[in-house]
Amino acid sequence: MLGDVLLINEKHKSAALSIYGHLQEKLRTKKKGYRFIVAISGESGAGKSELSHSLALLLKKQGQRVKILHTDNYYKIPPNARNDWRKNNGINRVGVKEYDWTLLKRNIKEFKEGREALMPCIDIVSKQTDKLITNFSDIDILVVDGLYAIKIREVDLRVYIDLTYLETKVNQGSRGKEDSDDFRFQVLEMEHQHMLALKPLADLVIDKDYKVNEVNKVDA
Repeated sequence: MLGDVLLINEKHKSAALSIYGHLQEKLRTKKKGYRFIVAISGESGAGKSELSHSLALLLKKQGQRVKILHTDNYYKIPPNARNDWRKNNGINRVGVKEYDWTLLKRNIKEFKEGREALMPCIDIVSKQTDKLITNFSDIDILVVDGLYAIKIREVDLRVYIDLTYLETKVNQGSRGKEDSDDFRFQVLEMEHQHMLALKPLADLVIDKDYKVNEVNKVDA
């Protein structure tokens, strides 16, 4: 997203290093040339973008070719009209169905095939949706971040940040992406409910202290 504000600190870098270790373990089981996808999900203000950026920089430093894909770019309704659309259509319309999953899956497929892709890119300042042309032929690893990113079927490693919107109010205000009012908190509560339903998909869960914990799928 153009104009996004990142608040990266040591906790993001430390968590990224732990995720990197798990990623490399999984990557060693894949054939040479395999295009790997890691997804990072969490509620608003949980640090998805900061963690994704920290992980991408770490991968780059290790000589791996990486690109970040922000799923917030794939909302069907652009940000300059989304709030009014939600109010007019009802709070129950907030959730996973707001994404353009067809386009997102197409771009994921283009990454897996190493092709050129036309992707949406939201400008936070103008609140317009621009178009970005990118070439995936030189990219080995795709880091996908967003509320519902771990829902994507093709993902190889799913990371869930276990912080609720009630615990991230300060970060939400610092980034200034959306206005904070009563309706906004209704939206955040709806997103929270959808996130709880996706949490069981996670391979790694980041707790409130930003420690990375591996999920035992037998007990999950």
